[in-house]
Amino acid sequence: MRNAVIRVSAWAGAGLLVSAGWGFYFASANKSIPVEPAVNALARITQPIAALLLYLKPSSPLGLTQVIVWNAVAYALAGLILETLRQHRPLHASR
Repeated sequence: MRNAVIRVSAWAGAGLLVSAGWGFYFASANKSIPVEPAVNALARITQPIAALLLYLKPSSPLGLTQVIVWNAVAYALAGLILETLRQHRPLHASR
């Protein structure tokens, strides 16, 4: 049980770091050069909540802190789902 909590916390931490990294990248990127489509796609894949919010309301302003928190929650939820699946899978195939 304790290991599961640590793994889910690690997922949340990974989400936080990914989102913070993208935030600092886009804050320091040259605004006159358009973002490459591959970079944009990768940013949207690794930040699912921000991508969903931008898809639903493209004109809504998203703050870096808000995106970081929501991305950490999304990664924690993904980690919780994967950890639950990992604990409920059979260890050995029945013969």
